[in-house]
Amino acid sequence: MEDLPEGEVFVTPSVVKELEKYKDRRLERWGELLRTSEPTSASIKKVKEAASKTGDSGRVSPTDVEVLALAIDTEATLLTDDYSIQNLAAVLSIPYKSVGVRGIKKVFKWKYRCTGCGRVYDVQHKECPVCGSALRSVRSRED
Repeated sequence: MEDLPEGEVFVTPSVVKELEKYKDRRLERWGELLRTSEPTSASIKKVKEAASKTGDSGRVSPTDVEVLALAIDTEATLLTDDYSIQNLAAVLSIPYKSVGVRGIKKVFKWKYRCTGCGRVYDVQHKECPVCGSALRSVRSRED
């Protein structure tokens, strides 16, 4: 059973929308305990800048960015099993806790390799600017 921690539990409106979209039963169980709040634009900017530096910008959704930003604003411990969110939380010094998985052991930086021509990019593109093939995220060799 997924129990909520003691104290206040904050989520963004986009998290609630995702739970509703997928008919997630946690919303039904936790609904009254959740406090919905919007993150500040300053915190969103901080998360996006960090994601750009680590290469996670192509790996996190707008909802993920909001969740990280809200954790900054509320100075809360983030509960997540998403490795990209944990990666950014570690970089941003946001305390986090895994719920159902072991969690990350090391912070990674990501690059994007073309599946066609093999070129490597620091940022995610919709497709390879050279050959048009899909890009795949790979850990940077700098790690």
